[in-house]
Amino acid sequence: MTEQSKDGFWPSWHLKEDGVIAPDERLPWGQTIAVGIQHVVAMFGSTALAPIIMGFDPNVSILFSGIGTLIFFLVVGGRVPSYLGSSFAFIAVVMAVTGYAGSGPNPNIGLALGGIIAAGVLYAVIGGIVIVIGYAWVEKLMPPVVTGAVVAAIGLNLAPLAVKSVSGSGFSSFIGLFTVVAVGTCAVYAPGMARRLPILLGGLASYLLYLICANGFGLGKPIDFGGVASAAWFGWPGFTHPVFSASAIGLIAPIAIILVAENLGHIKAIGAMTDRNLDPYLGRAFIGDALATIVSGFGGGTGVTTYAENMGVMAATKIFSTVVFVVAGLFAILLGFSPKFGTLILTIPVPVIGGLELVVFGLIAATAGRIWVENKVDFSSPRNLFTGAVTLTAGAGDLVIKLGDFTLGGIGTATFGAIILYQILREKDA
Repeated sequence: MTEQSKDGFWPSWHLKEDGVIAPDERLPWGQTIAVGIQHVVAMFGSTALAPIIMGFDPNVSILFSGIGTLIFFLVVGGRVPSYLGSSFAFIAVVMAVTGYAGSGPNPNIGLALGGIIAAGVLYAVIGGIVIVIGYAWVEKLMPPVVTGAVVAAIGLNLAPLAVKSVSGSGFSSFIGLFTVVAVGTCAVYAPGMARRLPILLGGLASYLLYLICANGFGLGKPIDFGGVASAAWFGWPGFTHPVFSASAIGLIAPIAIILVAENLGHIKAIGAMTDRNLDPYLGRAFIGDALATIVSGFGGGTGVTTYAENMGVMAATKIFSTVVFVVAGLFAILLGFSPKFGTLILTIPVPVIGGLELVVFGLIAATAGRIWVENKVDFSSPRNLFTGAVTLTAGAGDLVIKLGDFTLGGIGTATFGAIILYQILREKDA
């Protein structure tokens, strides 16, 4: 008998005050609220950084990350602990579609939104297939050698953007490299929970250094706080409508494959941490993430995905209660309705963002190594070696394939190339 059949669609969330807090348990409400806010803080560094890099309104993106988290919670019946934040997998394709230069509002964001919605629809279709026939085909189609190569290709594809952001001047390079060191120092040496927030804390330290050097000593362009002072504490976010273009959809929709791999890894990891089999919820988790991405796209938000930062918080605190993520979602929605909050985020200087990009994009690429090592991928196999090698080159070099009006960007080419190559390069038994 499954857990769902015993308890119905929703867990009962029994009260528990210490020890490991399981997904179907909860802390007292005061502690639940505190832990929920902590999850928003943990994801904030990354999920606020992604929309800034792509030229999205951070208020809208934060708002839809909260709405998406609640959608996910509802679809999985409160069984899978997860927060949905802005996915970095969309960055390269969004910038390619919109021609975004990397600073200020993106004037062509509507084109990206149409592609994001298409990616969500494709993702939902995959989730529906998983519900009907199971998920074994996903693992066969995207084994660790393929998922690792695609993840590395994303990080390498984004690398030039990060380098450009810290190469404007000697001061910009100094601030960018300081940001890298600050984030690394927090990740390695910070005590307790602070070690789980390196992007947030390292970025804050770099922001303060830039403020002192630029506003205090005139070494760079000063940070202008005029907009923050005049912005309202609460107000309606600036929603944007999608524009549907075949070429944009062709570039962005394949990212659904990446979201599948991300969510699959998330569910497996949480299942291992909680010592529970969450595989029966995979299809619903895919659909929940897909619906959240579609809703976000229709309102002007980024594509969303499950977040590693929140897995880190769960691993550190041993609190897996899904009620916590309802609190986190509601708190994120509250932040989304604060123009002052969004305006403050937009004051982050380009060199600071560039330093954070160096770290985050590098970590994305390096995650491939972790995937390969943990799954003992054998690169003495020509099939594995060739698949990985071609995928990395296609992604890093941004190999674009055009077939009439249809265009497939570097990440899409790398993704489909890895899947196809692995399937056709079948080695003969010795």
